[in-house]
Amino acid sequence: MILTWPPTLPKPERKTWQVTPQDARAKRQADAGPPSFRRRFSSVSKTVNLSLVLTRNGKAIFDRFFHEDCAEGTHLFWMPDPTTDGWPLLATDGRPLLTAEGAPILLAAQWLCSFGEQVPVETVEGQVEFRKTFSVVVMP
Repeated sequence: MILTWPPTLPKPERKTWQVTPQDARAKRQADAGPPSFRRRFSSVSKTVNLSLVLTRNGKAIFDRFFHEDCAEGTHLFWMPDPTTDGWPLLATDGRPLLTAEGAPILLAAQWLCSFGEQVPVETVEGQVEFRKTFSVVVMP
């Protein structure tokens, strides 16, 4: 069974967002001239660096998910794609598309992830908030 990211946790902060694709190239060195590249493999993962600002309750939910549910970050999990999931579907002119009742149609997308090499780092924000900074590897 694959775990699911806790739905009560907030979306990641935008200011710390960073995505790095896995390098799928193999370098070929020629006798002369510049190097060239070929594909090493056809399917690549990407590493996403994230941070969350959490209340004390949110911190407890995150800690339980990482330490207990994911066994110190070793299990795969489904996570909503923060760049797509929950955002409105837009028409070509940029206006949100609406249902017959007038509600916006929302996009849905999920990532299959594992925690990355950077395990969660915790810092204190203000009086009652915590920032968790970590990376996830998004499977191809």
